[in-house]
Amino acid sequence: MTTGVSPELLFDVQLVITVGAALGSGVLAGVFFAFSSFVMRGLSALPADAGVAAMRAINAAALRPAFLSVFVGTAVLSPVPFVLSLAGDGDSAGLPAAGCALYLAGTVGITRIAHLPRNWALDNVADGQSARRLWVRYLREWTRWNHVRACAAAASSTVFIASVTSTVSTGIP
Repeated sequence: MTTGVSPELLFDVQLVITVGAALGSGVLAGVFFAFSSFVMRGLSALPADAGVAAMRAINAAALRPAFLSVFVGTAVLSPVPFVLSLAGDGDSAGLPAAGCALYLAGTVGITRIAHLPRNWALDNVADGQSARRLWVRYLREWTRWNHVRACAAAASSTVFIASVTSTVSTGIP
């Protein structure tokens, strides 16, 4: 009697999780693209005090389940296709590994090193002249890093889709 997981079940689970990682990273790419293409531009058109207040409100709203479930959920899902490909023959691990690395480094990593510190600084700066000075730098730096984050999430989604396409076309569990 065999106690291992069948290759077919492993194939199906890997496929479903890879599609989930592709969708999650694609959704995040869209969110980040929206910020890069028009949200930050709209906020920059406001008086500085209003822009700071609006961005503080946006950052607080992002800490709710609707956004966090996709952001964190995709971070949890993205390594799974790579691990499952290693549990199989390991020959198809390249694309899942690349999709995972793009999402974790390019999205989660950049959020941690570039966005969160700027958000915390914006939250903690006193209103007035200090906030207005910070806002000018914040807009430039936060948006620049967000372009990178948007591209990384889009690339991650693309690579996960390529992985699904490759897996389905070969039909190799």
